[in-house]
Amino acid sequence: MTIPHFEVAANADGEATEFRVSLNGGLSRDYRVAGGDPLHYEEFFEELARDFGTRKPRHFEEVRPVGLEPPWKPLITDNLSPRILSGYGDPAVLKTDDGYWLVATSNDAPDAFPVLHSTDLEKWEPVGFVFEEGQTPGWAAAGTQVADFWAPELAQVGDEYWLSFTARDLENTLSIGLAKAPHPSGSWVDNGRPLLGDSVIDSHISTLDGEPVLFWKRDTNSHWPRPLAGLLREQPQLIATLFDNEQDQRTAAFSAAVREWANSRRPMEQFFLMQPLIRSALANWSKVRETLRQSGLGDSIVEHMSTPILAQRLAADGQSLIGEATVVLANDLDWEGHLIEGPWVTKQGGRYWLFYAGNDFTSPSYGIGVAVADSLFGRYTKQPEPVLRSTANWLAPGHASVAPGLDGRPQLFFHAYHPGTGGYNEFRALLTVGLEFSGNKVTLR
Repeated sequence: MTIPHFEVAANADGEATEFRVSLNGGLSRDYRVAGGDPLHYEEFFEELARDFGTRKPRHFEEVRPVGLEPPWKPLITDNLSPRILSGYGDPAVLKTDDGYWLVATSNDAPDAFPVLHSTDLEKWEPVGFVFEEGQTPGWAAAGTQVADFWAPELAQVGDEYWLSFTARDLENTLSIGLAKAPHPSGSWVDNGRPLLGDSVIDSHISTLDGEPVLFWKRDTNSHWPRPLAGLLREQPQLIATLFDNEQDQRTAAFSAAVREWANSRRPMEQFFLMQPLIRSALANWSKVRETLRQSGLGDSIVEHMSTPILAQRLAADGQSLIGEATVVLANDLDWEGHLIEGPWVTKQGGRYWLFYAGNDFTSPSYGIGVAVADSLFGRYTKQPEPVLRSTANWLAPGHASVAPGLDGRPQLFFHAYHPGTGGYNEFRALLTVGLEFSGNKVTLR
């Protein structure tokens, strides 16, 4: 078998990139990627797949619904404000005496974290933003194609409301911040510095035991794709060992060739360039991880393929963490792939239920799982299969929160993509479904 070998020459031309791609010293093609957004790269990868037989973009992935259509209820299915640019990803819903409050991811939009209010879970009114344009925390990177404001979460702590969130610091490191307000509508005052740094995302504040506890994800999954591409560049014989079919082998070989250029790009563009490799690795996940582990060649790569969720107590003033961090969960089920994220804990029937998302947020394989424990810090036992997965009508359900419905019974609130869409800065709708808790199992109602 001939191991595919690509050569890639890339040159910046303003916002565009000119690529010359050749395979095995023969077939050569030129491409122009008009910008650094996901849709630009999807067009590029579609052309690359046509010419070189690499993996196609995610919108070609087949969705195979399992069973009957679940009883999900769409709540917000289009943008309610021109200042909300990509919908309601990572939705955190909090019920208070004056109704329901929603905050959501804003990515690199000028206004960070939209805030919406509803009294009936039918009509939602945009009431502002946690940080309007020009008012983002001084420690956080801001601006289009610079900022990444992700996964805000609300909690009532005493007489205050606390909001934890993800942002890039001025060194482009993903960090977790905390802001406070007298009311969910604001005004919000940031701590003035990150609460946590060093590639951490998806924080969740629990007050279930009376004291604030922070849950978060260590974002190690962002650290393995480019090192794996580099390893495959240095040792191309691994390509045939790790990947079963020619399409994935060619995808891996292209990623190895483009890795040097990817290293020079902004963080999210690095992710866009490595997406085909991530998809190919996920399609061969057990084999890739186990082969690298046994070979000893990719120990740090294998380490970064595990994404633990941790928990630690917060100081009473919300300015720092106290005590030691505890790992409460990690990705170890096949459906979860290279990550779990988006933790949210609710207490039902005297037990603690931790909802989380798994796999890759741009893929139809993304879904929501749950684990249960008898104490907040675990040990948590997972249900073996996701509670929510893609359907014919909605793709990649993820990053849930739990709040009482109008009848007082628990409901799950989550985001999902319209069919045929998905990816960074793509619109995500808000949906909900009722929950039943029994023994070790959660069911939908």
